[in-house]
Parts: sequence; C-alpha cells; structure tokens
Amino acid sequence: MGRVTLIQVLALSSLLIIFPNLAHAQLKENYYKNICPNVETIVRNTVTAKVRQTFVTIPGTLRLFFHDCFVQGCDASVMIASSGSNTAEKDHQDNMSLTGDGFDTVIKAKAAVDAVPSCRNKVSCADILALATRDVVVMAGGPWYAVELGRLDGLSSTAASVGGKLPKPNMNLDQLNAMFAANGLTQTDMIALSGKKYKQELKRK
Repeated sequence: MGRVTLIQVLALSSLLIIFPNLAHAQLKENYYKNICPNVETIVRNTVTAKVRQTFVTIPGTLRLFFHDCFVQGCDASVMIASSGSNTAEKDHQDNMSLTGDGFDTVIKAKAAVDAVPSCRNKVSCADILALATRDVVVMAGGPWYAVELGRLDGLSSTAASVGGKLPKPNMNLDQLNAMFAANGLTQTDMIALSGKKYKQELKRK
C-alpha cells in the first residue's frame, strides 16, 4: 500500500457519518477529556510502535475499519471472537482477507489505554479502532483529521450478518458501484476503498 490519498481519507471519514454506531451514541470531539484525556496520545503511541515493527499495520488497520463499518456500523463487532455455537463476523469467509496486524493494533492500543487507571474500561474498542485508523492514515502520508468519539461497542457479532455486505474480489465495476451506492457511497469512495484495479476497468468503459 502506498501513500494514503485525500480521497481515501474522505472515504474513510464518510464511513463514520453513513454508518452510525448501532447504539446511537452521541459523538463529539474530546468525548473522554474528563475521564481519559490522553487517550488519543496513548493510541497514537501504540500505533506508531506497531507501524515501526511492520508497515502492513497500515493497510491492515484500514481494512479492518472498513469491514467493521460496512456490516453493522462502526461498533468493533468484527473484533469479537467466535464462541460456542456462534460463529462471529471475523470468521466469515468474506473477512478471511483481514490480517492479524489490524486486530493486534486495536488489542494493544486497548491494553495501553486500560493500563491507565482512570481510563480502564472507559474507552470503547470502536473508538480505539477509529482513532487508530486516523493515525495510520497520517503515518502513511495522509492529512490529520479530527475524530469524534463516544461509540459503544457492539455486543452481537454473527457470521450471518456479514453475508452480501462486503465486496468480493470477483465483483465487476457495476456490481461494486451498486453495493456502495446502496450504502450512500460514491464511485470515487468505492475506488479509494476497494483498490486500484477498478481504476483500469473504469477507464475501459
């Protein structure tokens, strides 16, 4: 993955608007200022350390955020592990392309946040994933943008909820356009989030 473009940043930011948290939390900047004022710094430091270890942390985190938001809203339900008779989102075949680097980034950032007594169990994984995504965008060369916080983590995660909601590698341009349009996203958003190969198909039309 090369430098993240402004188009990609806008496409990612639009996910936060189009796919609200299922609990309809009231989002705002500095949401944690009275209970965990350094949360953004803590997450950024963790993400920075991860990117230094492996650059694939950047595309891994971006893709994780996209897959999370597209299914049930930006609620980190993709982080929930399968258990008992329930197969969770992360184990659906359409999420098999997600790498461990994105998950590991959120897990480590959450642990770092919870290591601060005033922050423990106060900051959602959904907010941490949104912050981490912004931070990898910046580290890849994209611009900084403010992230509104206050999301609640999803409590339900099922593989059944994923079916038909994520783009597949064999989809053509028209199919992708239709899927993204159904979710309020433009063709430009689709190309930015899906990959460069669709640019060539667009040129042939």
